[in-house]
Amino acid sequence: MKDRPTERKYIRWIFFLYLLIIIRLIIFKYPFEELLAIAGGWSGEVVAAGLRSANFTFFKTIRMYVDYSYMLNSFENLVGNIVIFVPFGFLLPMVQKGGRNFFVMLLHALLFVLGIEIFQLFSGFGAFDVDDILLNCMGAIWGYLIYFVYEGIKKHKEGKRRE
Repeated sequence: MKDRPTERKYIRWIFFLYLLIIIRLIIFKYPFEELLAIAGGWSGEVVAAGLRSANFTFFKTIRMYVDYSYMLNSFENLVGNIVIFVPFGFLLPMVQKGGRNFFVMLLHALLFVLGIEIFQLFSGFGAFDVDDILLNCMGAIWGYLIYFVYEGIKKHKEGKRRE
């Protein structure tokens, strides 16, 4: 059986790599040449355009996804925004003791997602959408619930071994 510090070290690396993958998939999703063009053309107008196209209305995008659910892209966006953050809610409690507290985990998820959305708003590397924040945080909550069940099962099995 692995010792806890070594196991936690591996899980921290997995969490770090997961965060890098999230940043790559959400922020740097376009081909490199397109990212260079976006960065090269950045100006104050990019911020103004981002503000004009941003969604600050809760459930506006979600409602659109549901209304057009027969289109595969809508389903992918809705479910993908949730699923992509399930590992966040599962892994954070494993790498940070404070992350075992539901509200601490949710605050970390909210701050991370908010950081991504604000970066998209001001950079032109995507679009700010308040529904993305809601869906991403919902995914983190689901991940936390999976973590909670996993820990319960683990403790139950350890208790049976001791008997």
